[in-house]
Amino acid sequence: MVKLAGGIQDVIEPKKEKHVQFSFPALELLNNYRSGFKRLNGEGRIIEPRNDTANTEGATKKFSTEEIFRFAGEIFIQSSSQIVDGLSMVSHPFNLSFSGLSNEEIKDVELAGFLLASAEKVGCQEYDRAKRFLNQCDSLSSDTGTPVQRIVYYFSEALKEKIDRETGRFKSKGLERVQKVDIDEAIMSPNPATLACHQTMPFAQITQFAGIQAIIDNMAEASRVHIIDLGIMSGIQWAILMQALASRQEGPIELLKITAIGTTSKHLIEDTGRRLRSFAESMNLPFSFKIVMVSDILDLKENLFETDATEMVAVFSQFLLRSMIVVPDRLEALMRIIRKISPYIMVVIEVEANLNSPFFVSRFIEALFFYSAYFDCLEACMKRDNVNRVVTESRYFGEGIRNILAAEGNERKIRNVNIDVWRAFFARFGMLEADLSMSSHYQAKLLTEKFNCGSSCTLDMNGKCLIVGWKGTPLLSVSAWKFY
Repeated sequence: MVKLAGGIQDVIEPKKEKHVQFSFPALELLNNYRSGFKRLNGEGRIIEPRNDTANTEGATKKFSTEEIFRFAGEIFIQSSSQIVDGLSMVSHPFNLSFSGLSNEEIKDVELAGFLLASAEKVGCQEYDRAKRFLNQCDSLSSDTGTPVQRIVYYFSEALKEKIDRETGRFKSKGLERVQKVDIDEAIMSPNPATLACHQTMPFAQITQFAGIQAIIDNMAEASRVHIIDLGIMSGIQWAILMQALASRQEGPIELLKITAIGTTSKHLIEDTGRRLRSFAESMNLPFSFKIVMVSDILDLKENLFETDATEMVAVFSQFLLRSMIVVPDRLEALMRIIRKISPYIMVVIEVEANLNSPFFVSRFIEALFFYSAYFDCLEACMKRDNVNRVVTESRYFGEGIRNILAAEGNERKIRNVNIDVWRAFFARFGMLEADLSMSSHYQAKLLTEKFNCGSSCTLDMNGKCLIVGWKGTPLLSVSAWKFY
């Protein structure tokens, strides 16, 4: 149960751990994750994760990346008291059959087992033993191979950096070759990798269309629409809104005003504004774009938004709030300003994952299954040698994995939490969750059918919130909020 009393730390930030990690000999957390995490199939029916991953229908079925890791976890749980350094997990006579797995998948299961073993040793601070397993990971993984090989490559790099940090070896070869980038800034300006992902992977378009539809539904009769975007990035989502407003049956609006909040990268926000202004002109849509730049969110004031009584205001937040969990005073200050503005509706798109645990082992398991779904999706959407896939995996996913696993304290900026935590936090600011309309659901379902891999994209409702996932693994959430 989420505690509501006190500051934001009690709601979003878990209690700080002691330096020593808890014991990990039987990979207890993986066992709990396996037995307690339910799955949804394409028709919305709840199905339990399979304990027997073996294929009973013949060798034609290709197992997903997550299934490979789950199978490796099953073996690891059973063998945790027997496995010895350097010994192949596959050679152990366990009560799990490999029938139905291809030779490539059997190798992937073994590789996944080495990664789990190395994480266990890191969690127990047995770094020398962890390195032996990581050496096996290095020899068998690849950033251009199967999804499992690619995941193990980036996870093992992150584990090696964590060991270097913990042991004080700050100038190791591994650390020097890690390219640290600002992920949020990197995705602000359109580039081939982000555009390719937007076009070939369904998640971004589904969440954006569903979120924009929620704004349209709540502003059907507005003549002046004011959007406050907390993290505008490339702004591609507002082209959707412009098209809808220009063709709505109620007639054209008098003005669409977009206000973008920024603390850095003003030139990128200005580029976004120019693109949106040009698109609005092509549709003869009255349009205004304003940037509110502050050096610190604590400097944000209500009057900077220049709202007036003739406008209907909506706030749009896409992946912005998660980035502020590490600075709770700024997050609370932002929410207080939004509360004062009292928008007609606030739409929030966030990552649906619990990657904020202070415990390394918890973060490792959650991140492993979360990124397994993304790597599995990329396998379905892009060829293995696709340069955009390689860039996406290395620059965005690889950097995210590194930050989640290797960094601690304020350096650990990726601290995603799930919708239940956000609900408890929003309640403190007088926010009530609003229903997403049937139109929002329809837009989401329609988009899944337009992607070649759409059949693997799952849509589920958590209360009034839309959860978008891959083969049942939750990835993103879309929710709408009103103030009382």
